[in-house]
Amino acid sequence: MLTTIALLVLPNAKYEQSYREYIAELGDEERYPFPLDFDHTDFAELLAKKERFRNGIDLPDGFVASTTYWLVEGDEILGVANLRHQLNERIRHAGGHIGLGVRPAKRGCGLGNLLLKLTLDKAFDSGINPVHIHCHKHNAASARMIIANGGILESEIGDGGEVVQRYLINAL
Repeated sequence: MLTTIALLVLPNAKYEQSYREYIAELGDEERYPFPLDFDHTDFAELLAKKERFRNGIDLPDGFVASTTYWLVEGDEILGVANLRHQLNERIRHAGGHIGLGVRPAKRGCGLGNLLLKLTLDKAFDSGINPVHIHCHKHNAASARMIIANGGILESEIGDGGEVVQRYLINAL
């Protein structure tokens, strides 16, 4: 349970210890969103890389500019969101604008809903509308979270042997 107000912040050095603990807590599970896979050995370089992604600099082929946000309470990172500034054909097909994840020890407390709501606010404030959000069909918790934040199922598609549900959320 949150004892203070959770905030959405840009990555910064203040949270290095919490970030390292978050990554260790994830262990071998698949990491969402994708920037959690970035090498964090050199934390200053990790932060610089996230800033380059935010500014669309030195992006690998197939990637678009995106901003990573951390949901924090005090000095602890509770969750991570990544907001793609636009879609290319690949991520329009399967990926969408927003990817997010909640720290394993903090799951089941409604933080995913809060993280998605705050990230949607950032998307709408930057002019993204509608917001495309995708999840695997077997991930019922993600689908519930998307629907709770106004998601309307647009379609289901096959992608790499998985069924991907593609939702749209429009600004109010």
